[in-house]
Order: sequence, then C-alpha cells, then structure tokens
Amino acid sequence: MAQAKHYDAILGPVITEKSTLLSESGQVVFKVPLTATKKDIAEAVETLFKVKVKAVNTLRVKGKTKRFRGIEGRRSDIKKAVVTLEEGHSIDVTTGL
Repeated sequence: MAQAKHYDAILGPVITEKSTLLSESGQVVFKVPLTATKKDIAEAVETLFKVKVKAVNTLRVKGKTKRFRGIEGRRSDIKKAVVTLEEGHSIDVTTGL
C-alpha cells in the first residue's frame, strides 16, 4: 500500500515538449521536493504506478530573478527527476493517480 511519504516524494509530472519526447524512450519527468533522494523517488514511483524503475537522474533548477513593475522578485528553486523505466513498462502522466 502507498504510504504518505510516497505521495510527498513526487509533486507532479513535468509536461513539456522535451519530457514528451523522453516518454517515447521509456523515461518520465517528475517535479520533486529539493530534499528528495534518488532512492526515495524510485521507491515512490514503483509503489504508486506499479512499474519497475531502471534509473533515476535528478537535476536542480535555480530560480530565475524576475522583475514585475520595477520590483525584483525570485522564482523558487525546483528539483526534477528523470525516471528511466524498465523495458515494457510505461506511465501515462496525463491520466493522473
């Protein structure tokens, strides 16, 4: 059974042109908390989606500094996880959990 920590390890899918191209080669991109480890992410994906995970690659995206009406602000830092699935497994991120 999926525990609360599994739902906390994955914030949501990243749906962009690049992530859609990756899905054709058996990879799925998720937005995850900055504190999540590769082991946590792999465990969560396997339990929630009932698939086998081959590898997890993570990257931290630094938030951009933006200006709105002369006032400077900063976007939040985010962490993305590129999850490679075993052969024959797939996840349809458009349907949700």
